[in-house]
Amino acid sequence: MMNNQILQTSQIESESSDDYPAKDRENDTLFKKIKLKLFIDENFRGTTFDQWNNWSWQIKNSITSTEKLLNVLGKKKNGTIINMPENHLPFRITPYYLYLLDTLPSDHPLYKTIIPTVNELNQIKGEKEDPLDEQKFSPVPNIVHRYPDRALFLVTNFCSTYCRYCTRSHMVSKEDHITATTAEWEKGFQYIESHPEVRDVIVSGGDPLTLRDNQIEYILKRLRSIEHVEIIRIGTKVPVVLPMRITPELMNILKKYHPLFMSIHFTHPDELTEDTQNACNMLADAGVQMLSQTVLLKDINDNVDVIKKLMHMLLMIRVKPYYLYQMDRIPGGEHFRAPISTGLNIINGLAGYTSGLAVPKYIVDSPLGKIDISSAHNILSFDGKMYNLKSFSGEILKYSEKEFYINDEISKSNCL
Repeated sequence: MMNNQILQTSQIESESSDDYPAKDRENDTLFKKIKLKLFIDENFRGTTFDQWNNWSWQIKNSITSTEKLLNVLGKKKNGTIINMPENHLPFRITPYYLYLLDTLPSDHPLYKTIIPTVNELNQIKGEKEDPLDEQKFSPVPNIVHRYPDRALFLVTNFCSTYCRYCTRSHMVSKEDHITATTAEWEKGFQYIESHPEVRDVIVSGGDPLTLRDNQIEYILKRLRSIEHVEIIRIGTKVPVVLPMRITPELMNILKKYHPLFMSIHFTHPDELTEDTQNACNMLADAGVQMLSQTVLLKDINDNVDVIKKLMHMLLMIRVKPYYLYQMDRIPGGEHFRAPISTGLNIINGLAGYTSGLAVPKYIVDSPLGKIDISSAHNILSFDGKMYNLKSFSGEILKYSEKEFYINDEISKSNCL
């Protein structure tokens, strides 16, 4: 990790970036460390490298106010909302990720994914607080049981960084939702214990890796004590926005509970910094099978070249490209939403032109479950306005580019 690689502060202070030719600076490790130190001194005065590389410090010092955000970024993002409406998804950015943004051009698309704008207040027909109807499939608090043999276990509502297109914006960071306590989790454990058909549990939230080591171990140990649970998966974005959370101590915990999979949310190749790559390599060395999940976002990653580069880079750090998601219809998310045709063009631009390992499945998630539309047989028809998509159960999802709904009149027997 970075704290093992960075020179002591006193060493860096004795150097001047002017001592290095400009053409060599970006590839010079020392120069990068100097840049980081200047950023820390300017925005987090008095902070040491040891503190910077401590994940708890990162969370405690995350940016949650517009004033701080504008101070750090030099007011180059004038579309930021000053006061978020009550019960709206707040914003939170780790210092680490803010530094990444600061190193990128002011028009870089990653800014749009993290910094809220007035566009979030524009809601259109078809958008829903809970676009996947997860509450409908929640038999007990924190459990979503939509598929026959697997269940989603939501163990926290906290993320270290909030993506502005979050499908669970209705619950993350909200005080009246999940509390990370053993008493709260026990309801979920008991449900899983009483349903022997559940062989695969996806631990998500919020972000489970923002929990303390002992909490993560408690969850994994408790799940492993359930005989019929074969597979445990963790859904997270922590290696991307908080890579210093991936510690040797955490790896020693994860190693105990294989087979263990981790679905990691990546958006753009520029997120794959040296620190994120190191974090993923640590996970791979610990035997964790990593899969990528990427949301297709308009003007951010909606072209073949960006997705191909991202998938190639992921494979190099032992992350298997898994899902490319059509963005869910959350309120105020229309400015992020690329049409299905864009996603299909990306998949067609990958398949055959690069390794099959680098081609993710293109998924429309819905109240009927995930529908893999990179498989042509799941697209029953398209009339130029409306798609008829076949779910795993044979039910039909009618999906337009502006709204989607389920046609309950079409029976399974009519699906060919």
